[in-house]
Amino acid sequence: MPPRSLLRARHLAALATFLLLVLVPLVASAYYLYFRAEPEYHSDVSFSIRSEDTGAAAAGILGAITGISSGGSAAEPDILFEYIRSQEIVAAIDQEIDLRAIYNRKPDDWVFSLGEGSTVEDLLAHWRRMVDVSFENHSGIIQVRATAFTPEDARAITRAVLGKSAALVNRLAEQARADAIRYAQVDLEEAEAHLRDLRRQMADFRREHQMVDPQADVEGQTGLLTALQEELAKALVERDMLLTYAEPNDQRVQQANRRITAISDRIEDERTTLGAPGNAGKMPELVGDYEALRVDLEFASQAYTQALANLSVARAEARRQSRYLAAHVEPTLAEQALYPRRAMLSGLIGLFLLLGWGVMMLVYYNVRDSR
Repeated sequence: MPPRSLLRARHLAALATFLLLVLVPLVASAYYLYFRAEPEYHSDVSFSIRSEDTGAAAAGILGAITGISSGGSAAEPDILFEYIRSQEIVAAIDQEIDLRAIYNRKPDDWVFSLGEGSTVEDLLAHWRRMVDVSFENHSGIIQVRATAFTPEDARAITRAVLGKSAALVNRLAEQARADAIRYAQVDLEEAEAHLRDLRRQMADFRREHQMVDPQADVEGQTGLLTALQEELAKALVERDMLLTYAEPNDQRVQQANRRITAISDRIEDERTTLGAPGNAGKMPELVGDYEALRVDLEFASQAYTQALANLSVARAEARRQSRYLAAHVEPTLAEQALYPRRAMLSGLIGLFLLLGWGVMMLVYYNVRDSR
């Protein structure tokens, strides 16, 4: 067995390390928290992004294409959450209410103060420690709690956060409306150019083939063929009646034959040409081309009308604020300092110091016993 003097020395060393590494830092931390740390006040604000109900009928096809609808984008609260914790909002609020002065009002409290000569990175780190941001996914509500050395400063910070957040939401909504108008304008210009091109093609078609409507020409020629066929049938009947009492070489029969031949030749010519002069045999292709052009022109006219309506809807939407920031809890003014939480911080410091000392002692004895 080890001598009692050795055991006593080991215990004294453990006690000394406990006093040095646990008790002294804990007492110093508690002393600072209770006697040196300045009281801090908090201010709460709670808000969410809301959208006006523009109605699906008003949005029409534009709503389906550009995403204009009564509901806000699911990513907007996430964007706002990250914006409140970003360097951009810290720099903007610092220019507005001088955050460095607010966080250095108590220079003697060097732990909870920002410190002189701080950079924007230092200010951002201190901001994230003094401003707590939480976000509820199911409701989309963002809650912000700011702490400062005076209740007025804390409320000034939450008011600035609310104002900058509202400005961001308005800027995003304005950008969305401008994009919708720009896209609608581009669609209108494309539809107008396509319609103008098809109208030019239709005019060139009529000028080249010297006809306004091939379908009407076909209907007219069909009527002419029907009339000629009726005349041919009538002439055949008349000749047959003549042959009942006259010889085939009779002058009247020969005249009837010449009439029948002329009508037949005329029918054959009409069937062969079936179109305007210079387009013999091409009428089916011409009618097909004309029908294709006419259908394309009708679709282009409808697309142009819809694009014009979409542009009107986009401009009407731009004249109203479709998304806005709704504050559920206005910035509050504290009457009692709740921070720093001295008892909780002292307990946590003591716990971590004790755990660290215990781990150190276990490592030490394990290493010593293994030799």
